[in-house]
This record gives sequence, structure tokens and C-alpha cells, in this order.
Amino acid sequence: MSVGYGLLIACVLSATGAMAEGIIRPLLAEGRETVYQRVLTRPGAMQHTAPGESASQSYAAFQPLYVYDAEPGWYQVGPSVSAGPVGWVPSEDVVQWKQNIIGAFTNSAGRNRQFLFDSEDRLRGMMEHEALRELQTQMLNEAANDALPPERGVVAVEPAEYVNIVDQLYLMPILDFTQDLHPLNYEENLLMKVASVPLREEGATGPASDTEFDAGIVFVFDTTRSMDPYIQRTQKAVERIVGDLRGSEIGDKVHFGVVAFRDSTDAAPALEYRTRTLLPLQRRQDQTPVIATIRAATQVADANSPGFNEDSLAGVEDAVDLTDWTGVGTDPYDARIVILITDAGPKDVRDPNARSQIGAKELQRNAQDKGITIMTLHLQTPAGGEAQHAYAASQYRDLSRFHNDSFYYEIENGTPQALEDTVTRLVSAVTDVIRVARNEARLLSPEETGPELVNLSLALKLAYLGQKKGTQAPDVIEGWVSEKAVEDPGKLAIEPRLLVTRNEMATMADLLTELSDLGERSRGAEDAANFFNQVRDVVARMAQNPDRLISTDSDTLGGALEFLEDLPYESQLMLTTEDRWAQSAMNRRAILDGMRQKLVQYRKWLLDPDVWTPLFEDSPDGEYVFAMPFDVLP
Repeated sequence: MSVGYGLLIACVLSATGAMAEGIIRPLLAEGRETVYQRVLTRPGAMQHTAPGESASQSYAAFQPLYVYDAEPGWYQVGPSVSAGPVGWVPSEDVVQWKQNIIGAFTNSAGRNRQFLFDSEDRLRGMMEHEALRELQTQMLNEAANDALPPERGVVAVEPAEYVNIVDQLYLMPILDFTQDLHPLNYEENLLMKVASVPLREEGATGPASDTEFDAGIVFVFDTTRSMDPYIQRTQKAVERIVGDLRGSEIGDKVHFGVVAFRDSTDAAPALEYRTRTLLPLQRRQDQTPVIATIRAATQVADANSPGFNEDSLAGVEDAVDLTDWTGVGTDPYDARIVILITDAGPKDVRDPNARSQIGAKELQRNAQDKGITIMTLHLQTPAGGEAQHAYAASQYRDLSRFHNDSFYYEIENGTPQALEDTVTRLVSAVTDVIRVARNEARLLSPEETGPELVNLSLALKLAYLGQKKGTQAPDVIEGWVSEKAVEDPGKLAIEPRLLVTRNEMATMADLLTELSDLGERSRGAEDAANFFNQVRDVVARMAQNPDRLISTDSDTLGGALEFLEDLPYESQLMLTTEDRWAQSAMNRRAILDGMRQKLVQYRKWLLDPDVWTPLFEDSPDGEYVFAMPFDVLP
């Protein structure tokens, strides 16, 4: 652990104060050592100074509260683990919140808006209807005309625009769920009872800025020796597009940046650099520097890189994290696109010449939460071979997802003309997003664009409108909704997330650091046998700190993190028993690699103040919250 990171963890965990003796802790959930009882306030709930006494103030609807004591018909509650109880609420004015899981709407581009029903049976009735699509279309028309009959049992409709839960946290707590099979394809699906209330200031109407829709596009070029003819073709395509845009109003709304990558300069110093920002993304009236930069990028490396695969993930990571997508802090780019162009696969995190320990899936999630779409143009040249192409394609498909669509484009046989045509189509499709926003004619028809780019165009427009209008999640409702779209189980509609505090994420990061260090030292069979005993020692030591949410009673690697138990997802660490760990060295390697990749992402989030939100006034830093996707839980 680096000194800086260790200090950050220490600061986070001490933000609530190293709990002094005598501080009252919330009640523990049944059968738990570290998970506290929580409730959500119903609309109209009031705080009382004592059971039966007059109300002192009102609560916001569905505010999360910790339970400190209970008497018949009453709960003693407080918003913070560290500050103790502040009052009492009638038990009938709250609902139990057994797990801190919430739902987040995905972008509805490519699927229909979903309904929230007043009962699980009503939801099942729609999903199992033999004329589902016709019924759904009819109900959407009724909703548009504010004419939904009460007998439909609909309590809310998904917002027409997209609300990014990372940019604008809203609470849609999952109160109950049923794991079931989707009736259209019999794949696993969750039916969830959710509540909703946006976190907003009174009178908030959304961003005041009315700046017209614009796009930021960052090219990420592989500038190793084999890429020479392909960069020239990309330059030709971009030069033609920029020339067509020059002097037009829309030309002022499309902006470019260029990042280049090669490979490890430690292994091959003659490569000169691993990654380099050749041209930062900026709003420019004159795009001439873009052409000049791409021309300069054709000066590819003279030296060979170590191995066929290159460090493309390092290039993409820099494009995502180091680019100023906010437009110098004033007006963020409305469309944010990274276009990776390479003829090689990415370095595996186990490769000693890889820079980052973050994997393709974690990098994709980081980009999507920032509203960035990664597109990959993969030149499948004969030099790679079938096995290498299959590996690269698998990694780049994981990297190039945005919500429900994939933006991976394989260029068979590495044809330069096919690359030029694909670059032209992608950039033209992005400029068409702006044309549609301005009510101008498209360059490409939907058929020429392709379904995934049509969906992206709609997704970007919905996100833009959601931000511009200050769209909120449905306000103060309870209802049942399907995780996957009722009409298309291939599309995720509601993404379950875990609402974690900064203290909880710091605890996860610290535990993974300890487990990873121990695991790396457990090489032989005897070491593997002793590993779990060492893990128990680590857990016992961590549990001595009252701010660490660590359980000492566990038979699995992840069981120390009790707040992850009974969630509707399969955790690698929660499934790793002593027997499974001892089964094979290959299995242990896969577990350690998974831990390391997630740990890198946790450290990024812990250091990023923009992803953390206070749930109540004067909340200590350690109790700020983040809606964490299930697919990056340990």
C-alpha cells in the first residue's frame, strides 16, 4: 500500500472519529456482527423527542435512518453511525431496509420505457401476457396521454430522459426482490419492489446552462511499427470529415483530441513512450491542429515492442481519466467518445510489461459512469493469428460496451480501406447526433448507421435532455419492476447497485490489499494450507478497530464483509472457501487477479470526491455514499 493511499484510508476511517468509549452504536441486524438495522421513512413521517410525545420536525420521504433502540410501536433513530440517535419515529411511519441496495435506471435507448406496478402479481401479469408487445405499446400511449386506467395498477413510468446516478444520485431503494426466470427466454431475472425519491434541493430545476449539444472525440492510436498504413488511413478519413465540417455551425460543435500508446519503455527503451497525449481535447474554432497531430502520429516507433499484444488499456485509461471532459470546468461535452484503433490485443494484467492492474471490464465501467463511450476498431491482421484475434476480440468486447450495446468493430484481414470506411461511419454518426439535436438532416440513414449507433444517438440525446431539464427519478412511489426489460430480456432496465459508504469501500480496499499480499506469498501447497489461518489473523486484527466493518465469523474469503451477504449476485470472494482455495494454483491465480483489478478501481473511487454524496447535512466524509455496481463488488 502506498503512503498516500494509506493516509487516505486513515483519514476516511477517522472522519467519523475513532469511536470513543460510550458512543451509542445502532442495533445489529439479526444474526450479524457488523451490519446495523436501517429503516426508510414513509412520506409524512415525523421525528419525536420521545415515544408518544409531540412531533419536533418532519422527515423527507424514504430517508435512510439507523435504528438505535426499539419499543412497542416506536424506533429510536439517527441518520449517522457516528452521531448517535436524534429522535423517535412511529414504526408504522417507516419500512425495514434489510440491505443497502438500490436500483438505477439504465439508458432506455434501444428498449421501451418500463412500468412500476402496485404489486408483483400485476408485473407478472404483464410479463406473461400473450400479446405483451401490443399491450405495452397501448399502455405507453395511455401514459403519454395521461390516461392510464387505474385497473392497470401502474404507479409510475420510467422517465423519458436518462438520469445518470453517478452524476446525480437518486435513491431508489430495493425493499424486496424475487429471483425468477424471465418468461421470454427463461434466463435469470430479478423482480424488485422499489421505492423512489430524488435527492434534490427545493426548487431545483436542473442546470441553467442552455449551451447547444456538442461532442468530444478522443482518438487513441496504437503507434507501434505495424500501424503505419492504418494511421495514414485514419488521418485521411478525419481530414475529409473535418474539411466537410469546416466553416459550418456544426463544425464548431465537434472537437477532437489524440492519445498515442506503445508499450513498456522499461522493456524496450527505444519505444520512447508508453502513452502520450499528442493533442488534448479542447474546444477549437480551427481543427487544423487535429490533422497535423494525426499526421505526426504516423511517425511510428522504429523499435519492436515486447510481444505481439500492446498496452492499449493504458492508452484508453489515460484518454478516460486524463482528458478534461468538462470543457475546462464550465460546460461538459454532451457526447464523450473514445475511439481506440489498434492491430493488437491488450496486455493482460498478469503481463509484467502491463502498466495498470485494472482490467477491461473495470475500465469500461469507469468510462460508462462518466458518460464516455469507448469504441474499438480492431484490425485483425494475419500476423496475429486466430487464437490471438479471439483473445483480443473477447477483451475489446468487454471494453467497448455502453449500457446495452457493443461498439467493437473487427476489421477482418486488417484492410486499410475498411478501416477508413469504419472511421468515417463512426465519426459521421456522432456528428449526426448533433444534427438531430439541431433538427437538421442526417448524413447517414439509420440503415447506414447501424442499430448500435442509432441507440447511442438516442442514449446521448436522452442523457443530454435529462441533464438539461433536471429530470428526476419518479418521486415518492413504491412499486414492482423487472430488472430486465419486460419486452426484451437482452436489455437491462434496472441495474441493482449497493449503496456503500466511504468507510465501507475503504474497508473493502484494505481487506483486498491484505488478502492479495498474503495470497502472493502463498506459492506452494503448504502455503495454501496455511493461507486461511493467516487470513483469520488479519481479520481479527482489523476487527479491533471499531470503525472497520469486519466480521470474524466466516468460512469464506469475503465473509468478513458481512454487508455483502445475501445480495442478488455471486461474489467470487464469498464463494471462496478453504477447500476451493486449495484446489489448484490456477484457481488461486484467477482469484488474486480478480482482487487486484477491483482494488485498483476502489482506490480510484476513494480518491475521487465527485462520486461521493452526503445523505444528510454535516455528514462526515466516511459516511458519504456511492452507488456501487454489483459487477465490481469483490
